[in-house]
Amino acid sequence: MSGILNVATRALMANQTILQTTGNNIANVNTPGYSRQNAVLQTVEGQFTGGGYIGKGVDVVTIQRNYSAFLTRQSALAGATASGDSARADKLKQLEALFPGGTNGLGASVNDMLNAFADVASAPTDLTARTVALTRVDEAASRMRSASTTLDDLQLAVKQELEQKVNAVNSLANSIAAVNDQIARAQGTGQQPNDLLDRRDQLVRELNKYIQTSSIPASDGTMGIFIGGSQALVLGTSVAPLSIVKDDFGDPLKSKLAITHTGTTTTLDENTLGGGEVTGLLKFQNTDLAEGRNLLGRLTLAISTSMNTQHALGLDLDGNPGGKLFTATNINTPSNILKPSTQAASTILTLGIADVTKFEASDYEITFTGAAAGSITRKSDGVVTAFTAVPITIDGLTIAAAGAANAGDRFLIKPFSTAASDIRAEFSTPRALAVASPIAGKMGTTNTGSLQLASLTAKTNTPTPPHPAPVTISFTGANSYTRSDVAGTFTFTSGQAIASADWSVVLQGVPKAGDTFTVVGIKDTANNNGIDFKLNAGNASSMMGLRDKAMFDGAALTDGYASMIAQIGIRSQSANYAAEVSGTIAANLETDRTGVSGVNLDEEASKLLQYQQAYQASAKVIQIAQGIFDTLIQTMSR
Repeated sequence: MSGILNVATRALMANQTILQTTGNNIANVNTPGYSRQNAVLQTVEGQFTGGGYIGKGVDVVTIQRNYSAFLTRQSALAGATASGDSARADKLKQLEALFPGGTNGLGASVNDMLNAFADVASAPTDLTARTVALTRVDEAASRMRSASTTLDDLQLAVKQELEQKVNAVNSLANSIAAVNDQIARAQGTGQQPNDLLDRRDQLVRELNKYIQTSSIPASDGTMGIFIGGSQALVLGTSVAPLSIVKDDFGDPLKSKLAITHTGTTTTLDENTLGGGEVTGLLKFQNTDLAEGRNLLGRLTLAISTSMNTQHALGLDLDGNPGGKLFTATNINTPSNILKPSTQAASTILTLGIADVTKFEASDYEITFTGAAAGSITRKSDGVVTAFTAVPITIDGLTIAAAGAANAGDRFLIKPFSTAASDIRAEFSTPRALAVASPIAGKMGTTNTGSLQLASLTAKTNTPTPPHPAPVTISFTGANSYTRSDVAGTFTFTSGQAIASADWSVVLQGVPKAGDTFTVVGIKDTANNNGIDFKLNAGNASSMMGLRDKAMFDGAALTDGYASMIAQIGIRSQSANYAAEVSGTIAANLETDRTGVSGVNLDEEASKLLQYQQAYQASAKVIQIAQGIFDTLIQTMSR
């Protein structure tokens, strides 16, 4: 009789445990990271009798969690990639929004500025037209400066966000180390601490949201967490904290992730970090934001330099040479030429402008292999150019060195990063706007050919005596001419420039022998046929002509802003697509993981009914056995 009671009691206790486990599953259906648990049953070895083995019931061996290490790991990795892509895409949207199109955009203000010189060209002595033009110059400078300020604000926000997320990583790492300790202590019971394991897995998933990790289990039940391929973030109960540091060159506009082991700090390459929000933000700051800043800086530096140069070639209403329209940007500053702090002093580099039409929106890294030899890497696309002598001319920049360099010396050149930060309009009065050309041209009064003036531009400006000496171009036929300043006979081609050190002229048409064209200083009263320089607008026309000058990757100056926002837009679209794809993959893998580990309420409800019946049947067996036992006792007492 006792055997029946033991079997029924074991079954009752087992079913009670199963019901309790099922109830626990239902209670945790919405708990993040919870893995469904099942009671594992095992038959108790039967008792041998002459009639065979009599079963002794069932025992609960363990409570097992439904868990797939492979799916859990894949879901965490996909989540890291999705988080990194999403973080970068969100920031690129913000960067794209900083450069609007339409009338409120920087491009519109540049166009308005250049177009304003059309009115000045029509009425060069009209002070109102001159005032409007200078106002447009001020507005363009203001928008350039404002765009730079908004980039600085975004830079600061990203830096603060990086600090916050790295602090979150360190907090999660410490939590994982604490759970590791609890799991190691619980291992001594011989049973798996399911809730602790779930908690650690959930912490690892949350950690991968910030930075991609790999994990290796240890024999004591703890788990090692690694980042960047092989850097141990958590080993057992020890944590190596992360921090945000500057790069090798101490560039204040870029950041690196560093890890500290036993007092030694190692800088990590973000290319080895994989996914995670920290990685996405680092890539945005060090690549996307840097390009946006360089694009703005290139636009600002090219426009302000070319306009200052052209304005200096004109004369104002008082006959003085033109001053600066914009503050001159000095790119040869310590903040634009950086070297590693550990590098011994050797050569000093200087940076200058050679040709604004050849600018590339990029930083440059120079590595010397000898005193005046080495290579320069364009950071925007990785193109490497070797050099065997200094100065170096590359992409419209001139890089010179004072003294010999040491082999291994490295420098970071940042010509555009701060070009827009201090740009301002610089002028005194509308009278100071230099719209007159310092030179003029006149056709011979006896010309009989179809010769016409296409353009006459100044290369230098000498408004006061000695004026440039008059130069007469005399045609000896339809295809040949002589010059009064140079001996010899030259071939004439319609539309081809004829130039000297002071000017360049383009003549079109078919001249005849005896036709002439003379270039004179506009203030040379002895030779200019009484021209009033105040009524001349040659330099205003040249300022307008800058609109169509090929300057930004072959695009016209007025298309520079459109090209700039197009490049940022392409990056943003690409990042959005990557975020959508990786987000879908992460969601699918998480669905697969929860399909194994998640709680299904319908399934658990059916289990409740199933094991409730088993529990009731076990109780019924006990009740029947108790009745039989009572009957036997009563019979024996008679």
